[in-house]
Amino acid sequence: MKHFKTLSSYLDYLKLPKPEHPMLSVFSSKGDGNLPCPRESSPPITNDCYTISFKKFVKGDLNYGRTKYDFTNGALIFIAPRQVLQWDESVVFEQKGFSINFHEDFLKGTELAHQIKKYGFFSYSVNEALHLSPKEEKQIESIVENIETEYHNNQDAFSKEIIISQLNTLLKYANRFYERQFLNREKISNDLLEQFNMHLTAYFESGQLQEKGIPSIEQIANNMLVSQRYLSDTLKKETGKTTTEHLQLHLIDEAKNILLQPSKSISEVAYELGFEYPPYFSRLFKKKEGISPTKYREKYKLN
Repeated sequence: MKHFKTLSSYLDYLKLPKPEHPMLSVFSSKGDGNLPCPRESSPPITNDCYTISFKKFVKGDLNYGRTKYDFTNGALIFIAPRQVLQWDESVVFEQKGFSINFHEDFLKGTELAHQIKKYGFFSYSVNEALHLSPKEEKQIESIVENIETEYHNNQDAFSKEIIISQLNTLLKYANRFYERQFLNREKISNDLLEQFNMHLTAYFESGQLQEKGIPSIEQIANNMLVSQRYLSDTLKKETGKTTTEHLQLHLIDEAKNILLQPSKSISEVAYELGFEYPPYFSRLFKKKEGISPTKYREKYKLN
């Protein structure tokens, strides 16, 4: 797999114009202008750059990480360094919008270098792109215009600081708009929780719990074809519980059924549920139910 360590080599591979700054490039369409179109196809590639793009792709599947995304107009996407990209000639590149690319070293020594890693949307799959309203589009475009103006100005001691400040503002607005998107996608959130529970049930019923142990959240997310971060953020927003809490609740519900089988010891129940250490199972059960597995069994034996 090809990996590009510099912004210049990455843009050269894409057949895009050379950047005016060694670690930053800004492309946008204004008025009747168009964006430069990158190469028609590419096998899997990676690079050391961040990309923020709007309306860059409008037709065809772009492989991004583990998933494919059928792009539509109005999607703002975020790509972090070393994420895998792949596309073929079926992808049609939109000629309107903008694309900002910057090397991760461009942020070195700034607060944004630490802050950018906290923005979950850089670890989302592209099919979890941010879809902007017309008003939001204008807000983002005005910030990009400021970045582009500074980018084309003669570089001086203030240039980098001003550009980073504008990038910081852009990402803060994107974070706000993602919050709105989460709130407006209640049905998708509910569907995700239902899928999450269905995957757990299927895993339990297949006997994998005893063979392979408790599944990781990453494993479940991969099976659902969403990123772990997006799954966690969505369920947390909608239900107030993390993915780990939902997994634990599922395990406790299953434990309640098994505990009512008197032939099995507490340790056997724990092992059947995939716990390597029975004491951990007992502590978790007591934390969630308020009583120990032994007390629970005694209580319901009397009923």
